[in-house]
Amino acid sequence: MKKKILCVVLLATMILATAGCGKTYENGEVYVYNWGEYIDPEVIDIFEERYGIKVHYDEFEENEDMYPIIQTGSVNYDVVCPSDYMISKMIANDLLLELNYDNIPNLSYIDKEYLETAKGFDTEGKYAVPHVWGTLGILYNKTMVDGEITSWGSIFDEKYKGEILMMNSVRDGIGIALTYLGYDINSTDKEELEAAKKLLADQVPLVQAYVVDQVRDKMIGGEAALGVIYSGEAIFTQRENPDLVYVVPEEGSNVWLDCWVIPKTCKNKENAEKWINFLCDPEIALKNFEYITYSTPNTGARELIEDPDIKDSLVAFPTEETLSRCHTYTYLGEEMDAYWINLWNEAKSNIVSD
Repeated sequence: MKKKILCVVLLATMILATAGCGKTYENGEVYVYNWGEYIDPEVIDIFEERYGIKVHYDEFEENEDMYPIIQTGSVNYDVVCPSDYMISKMIANDLLLELNYDNIPNLSYIDKEYLETAKGFDTEGKYAVPHVWGTLGILYNKTMVDGEITSWGSIFDEKYKGEILMMNSVRDGIGIALTYLGYDINSTDKEELEAAKKLLADQVPLVQAYVVDQVRDKMIGGEAALGVIYSGEAIFTQRENPDLVYVVPEEGSNVWLDCWVIPKTCKNKENAEKWINFLCDPEIALKNFEYITYSTPNTGARELIEDPDIKDSLVAFPTEETLSRCHTYTYLGEEMDAYWINLWNEAKSNIVSD
């Protein structure tokens, strides 16, 4: 009998212990869709602990991958982090809910400069809260190239055949080619676009790989001499490999702003706004910035940066001269969007019209 009682007690203890292992989330859940490598995992843990809200977190690699998921509502994400031009497209196609800024008091920490920038695509200031920003440029290994790299021409140079990592992104790929050729980064002129396509098609035999997030590890490991990369990734790579140098080419480039928005298919709007407000908390914004190394528009977070190498970094916070050469992408309309996508796919397939 004593053995039987002991077994019952032990079983009950095990059940209680097992039940204690699972967290309870008394305030529901929130479904977050964000870029890859774009958040400190501890930030998610802090949010769940602080608010009692379960975070379901998924990642995407390109705006163009994210858009159809939101458009079709195949997954009901509550909060998403697209780029400027894509937000404009989502607004134009009535895919977003207006934000209740009463639930986002930490918006006061977002630099007014970036709130004004956001009005370039969120004209009425109803839908988007700036999260991170940066530039697009070239990362090169100074031990594997001839001298200083200053031009986009280096990624089209045959002497680096097999040593080039190209950004696998429609807007970035075509935008780079247009900029190098001296055209508008948002061109809708088909002759200019065909010229960009030819340049990109000619580049195909020179490219080691078309990548997005993978460029970081490849460049750290010395697997390529040159790679097109976002500025935040460049900062991380330079910490790991001191031979790496980041440059915004002399012809100019893209400066982008990624923001939090709430899709109309959202099921947990109040929790989504809590998430946005939480990410705007200076201490949280700083923690995330230190992990992902993408530039923050949060004035409170910038004041808290202690590392002088980061606080004064011209990669994280470029000069006005550098930014004056950079341009944001704009929404081109459905027809031109489809034209660009087809152009990019043909270029990568080395298909050029006579």
